[in-house]
Amino acid sequence: MAKILVTGMSGTGKSTALKLLAARGHHAVDTDTDRWSHWVTLPDGSGDWVWREPAIDALLSGHDEGDLFVAGCKSNQGVFYPRFDQVVLLSAPAEVMLARISTRTDNPFGKRPEERAAILHDLATVEPLLRATCTAEIDARAPIEKVVQQLEDLARTAG
Repeated sequence: MAKILVTGMSGTGKSTALKLLAARGHHAVDTDTDRWSHWVTLPDGSGDWVWREPAIDALLSGHDEGDLFVAGCKSNQGVFYPRFDQVVLLSAPAEVMLARISTRTDNPFGKRPEERAAILHDLATVEPLLRATCTAEIDARAPIEKVVQQLEDLARTAG
């Protein structure tokens, strides 16, 4: 019974991987919804979309059957790293991420020029931090079925 965090930049396939994991019978939670995340105002007046820590705590504490896959990329996720068996970074080059974002229909983020600029900024500044703290990295250029198989393999070795 493994708990796996799947993290990475927009357009790396986190949501798609979780949908396939759920279809294979795994408990899969995409935290990019109001149930799991909310906006907070930072001291400089900017906003940040962070995990609702009590909700994530309850999710991790209450999970006791099968493997749990949680997807997200939030500034406060590191608080929960000790509670995951694996922290898996999905990574892809900028051109792959931007191409996927331009064609996806289930998430409007990344369509506007300023959002695309923010994604490239995050790729340069946030992804290195994720890489330094993850326990595994998966090349998200691979076919999604292969990515999902790698996630399942990590869960099997962790659980």
